[in-house]
Amino acid sequence: MNKQGVSALHHVMFDIDGTLVQSYEFDEEIFAYAIEEVIGYEIDRDWSVYKNVTDVGILNEIIETHGLNLQKDQIQHKVKNIFIQGISNYIARNPAKEVPGAISFINHLANLDNVTVSFATGGWYETAVLKLDSAGFNYSKNAIASSNDHFKRTGIMTIAKAKHPNQSDTLYTYFGDGIWDKKACEELGFNFVLVGNRTRHHQKISDFKAVNEALAYIGL
Repeated sequence: MNKQGVSALHHVMFDIDGTLVQSYEFDEEIFAYAIEEVIGYEIDRDWSVYKNVTDVGILNEIIETHGLNLQKDQIQHKVKNIFIQGISNYIARNPAKEVPGAISFINHLANLDNVTVSFATGGWYETAVLKLDSAGFNYSKNAIASSNDHFKRTGIMTIAKAKHPNQSDTLYTYFGDGIWDKKACEELGFNFVLVGNRTRHHQKISDFKAVNEALAYIGL
């Protein structure tokens, strides 16, 4: 039983860009720039057209589309380094901001005995923690799975789940902001809560100031 007398166990998982941190626009711009700088081609910035909407998944598809497979490792290394440096430079001038209420909401969940929290981002780990640090998140006790771990979003989410061993009857909820988050949750059987308005879903919050609504969607 938790402090509120609720016995159900919950694992709450969060995307980062656009969900916890207001970083989607600058992250997207810097990521696209890094790829175009290395491969010398303009890319399609509509991420929904890619099979796997993660940093590695998108980059691998672009590499394959342009017939650059023989240079894959070199391209990945260069793009990642340019991207990390670009994010670092940007947030040094423009500190990242939390999605309103996100830090307080996660801290609230951390105080519940029947809840575990993890982060599952399609971005690379190095840029994810740069943004979390800049926005003021304390994630030291939470597992983070990223594009470093897998090229598929469902793979990343499964790894985040495994990093927090839970009981077989644990209920899983994922907060995300993209259609790809929703699809991944459907595939894995996770409860999905949409943050913002970038797609449509029946369970939706504008931000985490809607504490009671967010908790109700989790089942708390």
